[in-house]
Amino acid sequence: MIVIPAIDIIDGRPVRLSEGDYSRLTSYSLTALEAARKFEDGGLSRLHLVDLDAARGSGNNLAVLETIASKTSLSVDFGGGIRSEESVHSAFDAGASYVNVGSAAVKNPMDVCRWNELYPGRIILSSDARDGRIAVSGWMENTDLEIIPFIRKFLANGIKTAVVTDISKDGMLSGPSFALYERLSSELPELNLIASGGVSSLSDLVALRSAGIYGAIVGKAYYEGRISIKEMKEAEC
Repeated sequence: MIVIPAIDIIDGRPVRLSEGDYSRLTSYSLTALEAARKFEDGGLSRLHLVDLDAARGSGNNLAVLETIASKTSLSVDFGGGIRSEESVHSAFDAGASYVNVGSAAVKNPMDVCRWNELYPGRIILSSDARDGRIAVSGWMENTDLEIIPFIRKFLANGIKTAVVTDISKDGMLSGPSFALYERLSSELPELNLIASGGVSSLSDLVALRSAGIYGAIVGKAYYEGRISIKEMKEAEC
């Protein structure tokens, strides 16, 4: 299992939200580059970088992506505000190894499939769900799309990796949504499933690994001292 630490960015600084609520924000003193270098020094190879400003349409943090990509060896999957082919190109030009696409997958699915043809294997589907249904636009807009049929459509068009977040778990340190991930693994066995939201301890990561999950994202648990970089690497091995 790949363990992927997360850095969420607002105004160039690392923050964490609770349940995707911008009014329930915790900011941290270290810079994004400082955090990224700690992950690199600890032996981790991936980073999940989310531009929350771009996600809600209020600017972008491509400069942060460029700095991390150029000054570390981390493979960065970048998300937030990826809604056009131009924004996909900009993210890759800034150094992203992968791009996470959420809102555009709902509103312009054929465009997303075309982007995957342009950058095969480098487009990751962001499938963020509230009560089993997809939410978009920085989780501020709910849809009627059920998560499994939504992901299945993109699997059929060649996008094999999805970050799946149960929004009710995100930033709550209450444990991952095991039932959701077990259902996804059972019904979509060909999916490279990356679990996101709720990881609070090493035991959560071990349980996800035991369930055969492809990858797991760790955010607030690290920043709140619940899990160390050493433990993340241990779970990955």
